[in-house]
Amino acid sequence: MKNTPLIKIACYQKKDWNRFLNMIDDRATMFDTWEEWYQAVQKQKSEYVRQGFEVKDIPINLDELQDYCRIEQLPNNGQTRAQFVQTKQP
Repeated sequence: MKNTPLIKIACYQKKDWNRFLNMIDDRATMFDTWEEWYQAVQKQKSEYVRQGFEVKDIPINLDELQDYCRIEQLPNNGQTRAQFVQTKQP
C-alpha cells in the first residue's frame, strides 16, 4: 500500500467570509470574495493531487480559530491558520 503524503486545506464557509475577513490580520493579502478564494483553492488542490498528494478539506470554525490565536498568542495570519489546520483531524 502506497503511503501518500497528506495536505490539509482550510475550508471556509461562504456565509462566514465577511466575518473571516474582519478577523484576520493579513486582510490586505486575502481574496476579497469567497468565490475568488474558492476558485484559487480548487486550482491549488488540483495541483497538489497532480503532484501525488492526498488532499483533505478541513472545515474551519471561526470561533475555534480565534480561540487558537488568542491562546497561542499568535496573529491571525496565513502562517497561523496553516498551523491551526494541522491540529485538526481530517
